Amino acid sequence: MPIQQQALEFDSPWKDILELYFQPFIEFFLPALYTQIDWSKGYEFLDKELQKVVRDAITRSRRVDKLIKVWLNTGKITILYIHLEVQGQVKTDFAERMFIYHYRLYDRYGAQVMSVAILGDDQPKWRPQSYEYKHFGCSLSFEFPIIKLLDYQQQWAQLSNHPNPFALVIQVHLKGLETQHQPRERYRWKIELYQNLYKAHYTKKEIFALFRFLDWVLTLPEPLEQNFTQFTHNYEEEKNMKYLTSVERFALQKGLEQGIKEGQEQGVKQGVKQGNLQQAQEAVITVLRVRFPRLPKKLVSQIKQIEQPTLLSELLKLAVVESLDSFKQHLNNPPL
Repeated sequence: MPIQQQALEFDSPWKDILELYFQPFIEFFLPALYTQIDWSKGYEFLDKELQKVVRDAITRSRRVDKLIKVWLNTGKITILYIHLEVQGQVKTDFAERMFIYHYRLYDRYGAQVMSVAILGDDQPKWRPQSYEYKHFGCSLSFEFPIIKLLDYQQQWAQLSNHPNPFALVIQVHLKGLETQHQPRERYRWKIELYQNLYKAHYTKKEIFALFRFLDWVLTLPEPLEQNFTQFTHNYEEEKNMKYLTSVERFALQKGLEQGIKEGQEQGVKQGVKQGNLQQAQEAVITVLRVRFPRLPKKLVSQIKQIEQPTLLSELLKLAVVESLDSFKQHLNNPPL
């Protein structure tokens, strides 16, 4: 698979894992900021606001990532807007894009904006950290912090023993980069990281989310994928750890993502085929039924009436990790 194509695939799973584990993300990568945030007040994802702010940005890229509102417990600034950009490949205009998004956010929120770049590419020397220009007597310089994931290659042993779930996320990402053209080596690492997932004693909710990230990033050819599925089944039987049943794993691996992928290949504007849409609906229902055996018939009926692939994608993520009440609330009040 070409490097550019694989790099692009890293962006979506990173967005998902950031939503699920924002607090551990800050604790792992930005420990000084972590102590300044009042976590008792929670935090808010403002992705729609971010899209509005940068809608007319002068840049070829229209992809935006995350904007999170947090409350601080120190200093004069009580509210901070954290802008996170996940970049999976080298882009010559990336620093300019960071500047454009930052100044547009500044125009709306003032000096309460922090822009951070997560660089998931495979080029060690690519480290865009600033943007500046000087024309006709006017000059401007903008610097921003970066998180270069390749820097953690030399910390593999520490990552293996770290309790923060992002330690495993980094390991999966790094092996995803290293094994892009080595399916058997990727298969070997997928098994090892899968075993580490269980050895780390994560909660069931964490295992669901991290397994999904692992499976999304370390994709395998079909024969090796079947071998991996069989291995996980045998491993869980041997260890008597039923965190991920074969039904749940099938829903996570083969349900919605395949339907969405095929729909995108044929043109999102034309929509997914009815069969794929039904498969997406059933993936959500399957996960819910395994987690909550007494699933209300009304809820099943509601899901089967949904024909928006994006909403079904979001519901599948919620079905994996959220309580039934939280899932119902989101289903009855979907984002506009």
